Amino acid sequence: MPRAPVYLDYNATAPIRPEAQEAMLRALKVPSNPSSVHAAGRAARDIVETARTQVAALVGVPAGSVTFVSGGTEANALAIESARACGFTRIVVGATEHDAVMETAKASGLPVEAWPVDARGVAQLSWLEAELNGPGRALVCLMLANNETGVIQPVAEASVLVRAADGWLHVDAVQAAGKIAIDFSALGADTMALSAHKLGGPQGVGALVAGTRATLHRRQHGGGQERGRRAGTENVAGIAAFGAAAEAAVRDLAKLSEQTQWRDALAERVKAEGAVVLGEGADRLPQTLCFAGEGFGSEIQVMNLDLAGVMASAGSACSSGKVKASRVVEAMGHSNLAPFALRVSGGWASTEDDWIKCGDAWIAAWKRIGARRREVA
Repeated sequence: MPRAPVYLDYNATAPIRPEAQEAMLRALKVPSNPSSVHAAGRAARDIVETARTQVAALVGVPAGSVTFVSGGTEANALAIESARACGFTRIVVGATEHDAVMETAKASGLPVEAWPVDARGVAQLSWLEAELNGPGRALVCLMLANNETGVIQPVAEASVLVRAADGWLHVDAVQAAGKIAIDFSALGADTMALSAHKLGGPQGVGALVAGTRATLHRRQHGGGQERGRRAGTENVAGIAAFGAAAEAAVRDLAKLSEQTQWRDALAERVKAEGAVVLGEGADRLPQTLCFAGEGFGSEIQVMNLDLAGVMASAGSACSSGKVKASRVVEAMGHSNLAPFALRVSGGWASTEDDWIKCGDAWIAAWKRIGARRREVA
């Protein structure tokens, strides 16, 4: 009897939570536009505002701070383009930021400086302090947790430097939300991007959280939806599911933290075979492990695991299915390992057995590849 497949690619997208699916189905039964003033419209509006409160609670902000958008990419773009519209004249971007931030910054027309990281993948605060002494007001983009390595960045420490320089700090928290506790105010962020499908909600919905220092300038023009910050009829069902998933994720934070032990157990197994764990020594998400076995191509690892019934990925899953050397690993100074990086990421429905089976499958494939090499040699 074939065994059930193991899914350890939550950082690409998480399976939808039952609570989110149920909330979405309930919302789909409300046949109205939340901007309508009749009873059905008010019911739809209530669904949206309930979800807004749930998402706000995910990061500890008032509901009015949350603007619903189509996902993390749009949230990042709205923040970056709003800062440009507010007169910020340059952008500082962490070297390991997601392409949704990096590419939008490059497309802004403003000068962009890459903020280096150390060998663990942690942004260097001393470099930022010196960079902020330069001319003009800077938009600084620093993700809360890296999507490939799980490395958690020193956002609160960076915010002190950014505020002292009268800058704007944008935080991509897409991977961190629902996996670690987040306090928006304590982090000192001005804006923060969130996405539903990374924490058990549906794809196609996200949010931008804005603090009191940030002024948002809408990118989509039309009606006055989302308090004039984002025109277009709200995705009521998707937003309802996002809210339910956010509430469930907060409830399950303690349970998710248990995966630290499973992650570390797998790390020790692959290290014993000669693999290198990337980001080791830094604070990381409890359910994310990135490692590289030199000579064992990322795409070959993914295919071998898939054939064994285990789904993982080679870094970011946002490149139209392409597998290429990890830019994140290269930025960490490990260019020799960049073509061989594998990301394993669990989530709300993962089990310890999933992580064990992943290790079994990877080690078996690693040994097969090694045996073939010896035969060729």
